[in-house]
Amino acid sequence: MATNRSRRLRKKLCVDEFQELGFEVTLNYREGIDSKAVDAFLQGFLRDAIEGNGLGYIGGEDYGFVCLARRGSVNEEQRQQVEAWLKDRAELAEYQVSPLMDVWYPENPIRA
Repeated sequence: MATNRSRRLRKKLCVDEFQELGFEVTLNYREGIDSKAVDAFLQGFLRDAIEGNGLGYIGGEDYGFVCLARRGSVNEEQRQQVEAWLKDRAELAEYQVSPLMDVWYPENPIRA
């Protein structure tokens, strides 16, 4: 596709100055945790860490993608807030929070 795109098309395609950023979250629960504890953890995670920061979560109980709840990009501060919320959770054996990445085209580098 041509790189000489109109502003309208760049916005529609979410490229260049309209690039939107998000990040991946991988959750590994501790051994022996029951499904009720996982459900309670996820409800708290969605309420406090995601919706509380104006974010949206797409995924399941062990892997998902976090993006802004409206059009736009997650910033590094919001990513760190989610990571801080996950840090001391007793339900998790480990977790991973990826660096910010392009929501629509993950293979593309982040625009400065």
